[in-house]
Amino acid sequence: MPLSISGIIVASCLAAYNGVFSWAIFILAILTTICFQVLSNFANDYGDGVKGTDSEGRIGPERAIQSGKISPVQMLHAIRITILISIGLSFLLILSAFGVNNILFALLFFGLGILSIYAAINYTVGSNPYGYRGLGDIFVFVFFGLVSVIGCYVLYAKTIHHVVFLPACTIGLLSAAVLNLNNMRDIESDKASHKNTLAVYLGLKKAKKYHLFIISLAILLSFLFGILYYVSPFNLIFFVIYIPLIKHLRRVAGIEDPTQFDKELKVIALSTLALAILMGVGHLL
Repeated sequence: MPLSISGIIVASCLAAYNGVFSWAIFILAILTTICFQVLSNFANDYGDGVKGTDSEGRIGPERAIQSGKISPVQMLHAIRITILISIGLSFLLILSAFGVNNILFALLFFGLGILSIYAAINYTVGSNPYGYRGLGDIFVFVFFGLVSVIGCYVLYAKTIHHVVFLPACTIGLLSAAVLNLNNMRDIESDKASHKNTLAVYLGLKKAKKYHLFIISLAILLSFLFGILYYVSPFNLIFFVIYIPLIKHLRRVAGIEDPTQFDKELKVIALSTLALAILMGVGHLL
């Protein structure tokens, strides 16, 4: 959940710095993004549950369908309700941002909303889900990074600004790192159930190297953002988040027991949120 709002926070701070911030857009963007995340969680629970991927051998937190507390039919009903809420919030957000005068922008963002719903559902649901073909990392980078940051900024400013690209890539890479952690934890159970994530394709040793690469690249791109848009020392306060990120990389490198990846999920997710807040607030200061 922290990842889902990180991009919105960064984009909103950049919009405030450029004088185009709106509380109505901010609140609706947060609500819409959270709703998309809830939809994704429900859909993942349903997809992996009905496919048998969430077996008793799964290491991570207990899933609703896996535990038997919720039936697949009940979860499918919840997914339908969440889709309707997501569409409603998207409509209100687009209306708040563009009114009735910017019809092209409105249509574009309504299309993005539909794509976001598709991406949330089809990670594990359907006959050919992209999460089972090693494409989850790409979708996470695009939707949690590029669409979240750049798209949200356009909601405010009605244009794209060069200042958003480095933060968008940073948040996208760190979000992909969270997915990779999850997939490294589940690599054996996913392999057994034919869920071919990128970690399964790479194997644990190479997946760790990939993890090192994407987090290191995120640190580099955020560092470049701090230097290129430097105005005062306050702009660089987000550098402090490099400390938990580097410590995280050292711990991940030494993990042999897949169960140990689980506690690192919270570390990287909260570090991403903290970096987003400090990056955005630092830019304002």
